[in-house]
Amino acid sequence: MQFAKRLQPLQANVFADMDQAKAKAKASGQDLIDLSLGSSDLPAFEHVLAAIRESLSDKSTHGYLLFHGTQSFRQAAADWYTKKFGIPVNPETEVLTLIGSQEGTAHLPLAVLNPGDFALLQDPGYPSHAGGVYLAGGQIYPMPLLEENGFLPVLEDIPMPVLAQARMMVLSYPHNPTTAIAPLSFFQKAVAFCREHDLVLVHDFPYADLVFPEDGIERQQTQSLAPSVLQADPDKEVSIEFFTFSKSYNLGGFRIGYAIGNAQLILALRQVKAAIDFNQYQGILKGAIAALQGPQDGVKACVDVFRKRRDTFIKALHRIGWQVPTPAATMYIWAKLPEPWQQNSMKFCTQLVEKTGVAVLPGAGFGKAGEGYVRFALVQEPEILEAAVERIAGFLNKTTDS
Repeated sequence: MQFAKRLQPLQANVFADMDQAKAKAKASGQDLIDLSLGSSDLPAFEHVLAAIRESLSDKSTHGYLLFHGTQSFRQAAADWYTKKFGIPVNPETEVLTLIGSQEGTAHLPLAVLNPGDFALLQDPGYPSHAGGVYLAGGQIYPMPLLEENGFLPVLEDIPMPVLAQARMMVLSYPHNPTTAIAPLSFFQKAVAFCREHDLVLVHDFPYADLVFPEDGIERQQTQSLAPSVLQADPDKEVSIEFFTFSKSYNLGGFRIGYAIGNAQLILALRQVKAAIDFNQYQGILKGAIAALQGPQDGVKACVDVFRKRRDTFIKALHRIGWQVPTPAATMYIWAKLPEPWQQNSMKFCTQLVEKTGVAVLPGAGFGKAGEGYVRFALVQEPEILEAAVERIAGFLNKTTDS
């Protein structure tokens, strides 16, 4: 049986590789502590679940849901964006419901790229960004994100021959996996760059709320730490942004998100979506509306939980001599590996889970520039995180001694 050549770049996947390593470790009797997936272990909010439960007995919610049936959700999303970022949004032409933001980032290249066109992607970056480009027959130009540059791409380093053939740039801040935050000034620079070179600017924005305020500073004063790209492009000339409910509202398994931005891009993505799927169950959209319009105390509580976990994990790593910076956002720790492991993060991760049961992700799985790092997901209680660090310490001591 023969398959399409477009599948070849998709055969390697860091999540699938580590899933296999975790299964092998578990089968050998290891007690698994999984810090590899950024899937929140916190529950969905009760008022959101109540809205979904109430929908179940309403038979009018049981059928197919087409675009016009999502109007109430799109209005709620537009209102939320305007309130949070001060950007007027037309819910009819500038918002599109998605089955998670990954649907949008994976499908948009089908609407933007012709075969052979370049997409400018962050390196390291989230794997699905590359997957969508490969499925569209595009080429990838990796923009290295280096610590000395604050994990921001240097736009001036992109070669002119690549720019002549490029159609889109994909950014994501707060960034997975590096945890970096891009200031509004960088987005303004990126918008101007994309206007100059006729590029679509795509911003994946799942961690919009997962920003940790400094001590003594109220959360509302720190929202500018994680700006929307639309604040740099308020007329939505070149930009589209993707938001998911997976992180802010712990609804990862419910698969709900949306695109917001340039009306032509929204229409193009809507046309691709219409050829592939309808929308999800209407009750889930009712739950998402409740999330956006209801009390936001739960969001702040989630941020506080991840901040406590961050502090616990960082202190534990420092105690064992592994010095890592304290991230200002996301649910991750991006840690440079000790010297013996800096050339093979995948080997470190597979041996770590095999010997200790602690599962983390290798930086190389996010791109060439991620080699030498690992990503820890803070999706366990503090005491479990401390236990994980104890196991890591034992592993490092044994491998150093040998």
